[in-house]
Amino acid sequence: LLAGIAAGVAMPAIYASAAAIAPPGRESGTIGVVLTGWTLSMVAGVSLSAVLADLVHWRAVFAAVAVLAALAWMGLTATSLSDTRKAGPAPAPLEALGIPGILPLLVACAAFMTSFYGVYGYLGDHLHVGLGQPVSANGLAALAYGIGFGTAALLDGIIDRLGARRVMPFAYLLVAVVYVAMAATSGSFGLTLTMVAIWGLANHFGLNVLVMRLSALDPSRRGTIMGLNSAVTYLAVFVGTTSFGPLYSNFGFAVCVMVAALLMLIAASAAAWRTR
Repeated sequence: LLAGIAAGVAMPAIYASAAAIAPPGRESGTIGVVLTGWTLSMVAGVSLSAVLADLVHWRAVFAAVAVLAALAWMGLTATSLSDTRKAGPAPAPLEALGIPGILPLLVACAAFMTSFYGVYGYLGDHLHVGLGQPVSANGLAALAYGIGFGTAALLDGIIDRLGARRVMPFAYLLVAVVYVAMAATSGSFGLTLTMVAIWGLANHFGLNVLVMRLSALDPSRRGTIMGLNSAVTYLAVFVGTTSFGPLYSNFGFAVCVMVAALLMLIAASAAAWRTR
């Protein structure tokens, strides 16, 4: 619980800081570099923690995380970047819901994240039970996703050239197409891993444009806005895993992925919504 509270403060601060320090015209590339942290945590973090727990002790994992946190703290204190403090009381999170354009973006975030966690939560079981692969295949899936997610950072300049508002609906439609392709190839282990890599690439664009558009709504309340984004994201973790569970148990992985594709159509529609 305490770690979750700390992460709930750290993540919005990271996103808001990345948007604040980005040079004009290079916002997407700057945020994309920060988003590679997802790749490191998903691929290297999960894999190495399992190895560390087996070789040393499970408490060694938490010791390693504490060391990494200390290194991050020292790195932040050593930077010369100035911090801008807001005068007066801190804005209330619910007040930020009145910012024009935020509600459609939060709806897009909810649909995007619910589909992701709903599919990713049962991908490992599908590989093991549905396709008869060893449990270690889950690590290969995480690696494939991380490769795709990290590789997409090389293409983030496209977003800066075209604009996040223009790219966002198409990015979510691309994710929907990937889900349909995953459903069609769900019976093949090799093709599934290939689609998981493409899924990571498409999701990188989807997350990047979401953070860009949210952080640009109101720079004076950027931290509060990104806090709402984190709240919606982790609510989607709960909704995605709990709601997709019965779907997976009763109808299989392919149906789960098709439902995720429908959610991405909702996300694309919300992303295309124009607020007066």
